[in-house]
Parts: sequence; C-alpha cells; structure tokens
Amino acid sequence: MRAAWVLLPALAALSAYYVYLPLPGAVSDPWKLMLLDATFRAVQQTCHLIHYLRLSHHLIVLNYLICTFDKLKSVSSEDIKITDAVFDGVEVRVFEPPAEGDESLKRSVVYIHGGGWALASARTSLYNNLCRIMAESLNAVVVSVEYRLVPEVCFPEQYHDALRATKHFLQPDVLAEYSVDPSRIAISGDSAGGNLAAAVCQQLSKDEDLTVRPKLQALIYPVLQAFDFNTPSYQQNMNMPVLPRYVMVNYWIDYINGNYDLAHELLVNNHTALNVGRALSFRARLNWTSLLPPSFKKSYKPVVQTTGTAAIVERLPALLDVRAVPLLADD
Repeated sequence: MRAAWVLLPALAALSAYYVYLPLPGAVSDPWKLMLLDATFRAVQQTCHLIHYLRLSHHLIVLNYLICTFDKLKSVSSEDIKITDAVFDGVEVRVFEPPAEGDESLKRSVVYIHGGGWALASARTSLYNNLCRIMAESLNAVVVSVEYRLVPEVCFPEQYHDALRATKHFLQPDVLAEYSVDPSRIAISGDSAGGNLAAAVCQQLSKDEDLTVRPKLQALIYPVLQAFDFNTPSYQQNMNMPVLPRYVMVNYWIDYINGNYDLAHELLVNNHTALNVGRALSFRARLNWTSLLPPSFKKSYKPVVQTTGTAAIVERLPALLDVRAVPLLADD
C-alpha cells in the first residue's frame, strides 16, 4: 500500500512532464492542445517502435491508425452528389452541387489534401467534410485528388499524380461532363497539399498545349521550401505542438527519399551553405524578411552557414527541385 502511494504521485509527475509544453499566452485551451500533442507523440513513438522492430513502416502504421480512428461526425449535405472516379490513372473524389435555376455552368476547385505527403486521404471524414462544405458553400464542383503516399512512393510521384489528375480534369470534354465553367477553376490544398497545388499550378502555367488553366490558386499554410529551416516562423515555432520543426524535417526526408541521418545537417542549413554552389543561384531571390513587418520578425537571426555539406544536395537533388520546392521557381 505504501509503495502505491509513492508510485502514483511518481506516475502523475511523469505524465505531467510528458504532457506539459510551454505555449504562447495567446493559445486558447492550452491543455487541450497539450493533450492532443501528447497523444500524437505517443502514437508516433509507438509507430517508430514498430518500425524499429521491422514489423511495418511507421508511416503506414500511423496512417492506418488515423484512418481507423477517423470518427468525425459527417457533415449533413444530402444535396451534394459524391462520386469516386479515376482521372488518368489517379483516383479522385468528385463533389457536385445540384443545378440551380437557369445556371448552366459552375465554378470548380481542384483540392489536394495535406498530411506530409504520407498521411490522410480524400476519403477521410476530415477532407470529405471539407470538400462537401466547399461544394455547398461555393456552389462549385470540387475534385479531391487521392494521390499516392509515402512510403508507397516518394517524390516526384505525388507531384505526378496531382498533375495528371488536374490536367485530365482541365480537358474541355471532361469539364463539359461536369458542367464546369473553364474560366472559373481554382486549385487549392493545405500543408503538403498546398505544396503540390503550387507545383502543379506552376507547371500548368508553362504548358503551352493546355487550352484551359486554373484562374485562381488558394494555398492553405503550404509547405513551399526546404532551402532554409531557420526562417522566422521556424525559429519561433520550432517546438510547437503536433508539428515541431524536427518532425517537419523528417517529413521532408521521407518525401524526397532521404536518410534521417541528414536531419541535423538540414536543421542547421548545412545543405545551403555559402560554399554549396548549386544553392547560390537561389539565395538572392529568398530574402525571407523583405516582406515581413518588424512585429513578425521578433528576435529572428538568419542562419547562413559559411561552409556546409555540398554532398547533401548531390544525394538529394529534390531539395533544389522546383517541383518539390515551388518557392524556388522563377518569378
């Protein structure tokens, strides 16, 4: 009995230590956020243990758990027609609102989901609900792209899937099938999906064979570069819950099929040091602070290494490939 009185406070203290994170004062419901983060960390660590034991890849296990416990309440929208289709070999989910009055053509959104190029699905309730809401509130045909994920495939396959599906949809006969106005098409995505949306949009703008192109690009907290992991936002949020900086670096490594041994080199910007010749041509166009007011810069200190490891870019050329890092593209 006496041992239990000692053990219980010790377990409580350890649990509190595991859960607690210092958060900015402006965060609402901080304990909810800390509990969410602790749960996610515990799940990730379990998945990494399974990976270490060579039972399965940790991202496969994590995605399986996400989809298994995907129990969010479905949004009621009986008027939205939802169909699964295949666009040039890529699975998509199409959300169509009902025709209204004498309206003949509708606007449209091609949506690419996030998840670190490795998690989630157009069919999970999170993105299913989001696309239903968009279709209903915008009165738009929404095409949600079900691109293949890491570790099944790595860059550039996710990009190719998103590009093929989008180009297929932009064909005049396909747009006519879904009663879409060719002059009112947007492309959008969140996080890694925003990365793919930006890269696809850049490629479409250069494709001279296309007769229809997106009118609008709407990116939601997109991942646009792997050149500098010490931008003001990375420095200020490096230990934020759910997606700290080192986890983001690991998602990049998984996406470009790298090795986790390189994580520290990337975190300190050794891959884009001043002696890395292939990176020099991009540096002039990447003045992160030029558009930021002082209130956002805060205590920002640029991290520019004089000497680094040029071999990283040789091993991982995708770090400077605009299809993976669309912020490096020409203006």
